[in-house]
Amino acid sequence: MEIFSNGQWLPLAFAGLMGLAMLVYAVLDGYDLGVGVLAHFADDGEKDRMIGSIGPFWDANETWLVLGVGLLLVAFPAAHGIILTNLYLPVALMLIGLILRGVAFDFRAKAEAGHKTAWNRAFSGGSLLATLSQGYMLGSYILGFEQSFAAAAFAMLAGLCLVAGYSLIGAGWLIMKTEDGLQRKAVRWARLALWGTVTGIALVSIATPWVSARIFEKWFSIPNVFLLAPIPALTGILVVALEMLLRQLPKENDRLCWTPFAATVGLFVLCFLGLAYSFYPYIVPDRLLIVEAASAPESLIIIFVGAIVVLPALIGYTFLAYKIFHGKARDLSYD
Repeated sequence: MEIFSNGQWLPLAFAGLMGLAMLVYAVLDGYDLGVGVLAHFADDGEKDRMIGSIGPFWDANETWLVLGVGLLLVAFPAAHGIILTNLYLPVALMLIGLILRGVAFDFRAKAEAGHKTAWNRAFSGGSLLATLSQGYMLGSYILGFEQSFAAAAFAMLAGLCLVAGYSLIGAGWLIMKTEDGLQRKAVRWARLALWGTVTGIALVSIATPWVSARIFEKWFSIPNVFLLAPIPALTGILVVALEMLLRQLPKENDRLCWTPFAATVGLFVLCFLGLAYSFYPYIVPDRLLIVEAASAPESLIIIFVGAIVVLPALIGYTFLAYKIFHGKARDLSYD
């Protein structure tokens, strides 16, 4: 086929890999950022158990962000310039937040009693700052990097809704990994965060077709409106099922403790599919196509060889970490 003979498939393959990396990052680092945000509302003993639950995973989770941004840099240099130029400040704030929580994660375990509270606040504050920054970037991207007060307000609102989304998946993780009082508290957190998450999904679902006639046409023309109906329908079913389930948890013998986390992952995947469909074939909304932003095919094929080596190694390492450290969480110790 011609698309394979002239290398036209390479930009699409890299766009798919980059999208996969960002989706996996949002799920994996999303829950541990959410645990960091929720730790602010826990007592000292609960904080130790919460942070212990993400101890073996959080640094591996962040490697997916490195992969996604790395692919953007080497495979789509034209888009990289536009996106990071417009998001310079929130990217810098996100990095500050990630560094702050990473340092606090280790130092709090060895800190003297009088200093531990400050490190706990640094951990929760860094988690909140990184999450708000990521949500702001998503909101700004959806509006095509429009520079206005209204656009900035929308991006900030998207940041707050992402805090709710990460808190929801973080609470789902805690329901699965903890027991007794902390597990019951995580159920209450999940019920509160669910409605903030629903608000965010509704906000993005309205704004995305509102600001782009092309996206509106893709979703609401005939027969697309019928063919795409399963995405919002499944999202609504998952929200209702999650609310009903959370009212019944925890159950005897910890039955179904994994379901809130799994249902939230389903919500994340459906939202990702909706956004990917809306923006395709553009990498910068309505300004730059994927094929226009891509490096030369000769460069992409070399990067592709490296990617097919790195990606299975990253998947294998992630799978191994979760297999070895499965089960209920214990306090994190460096003794």
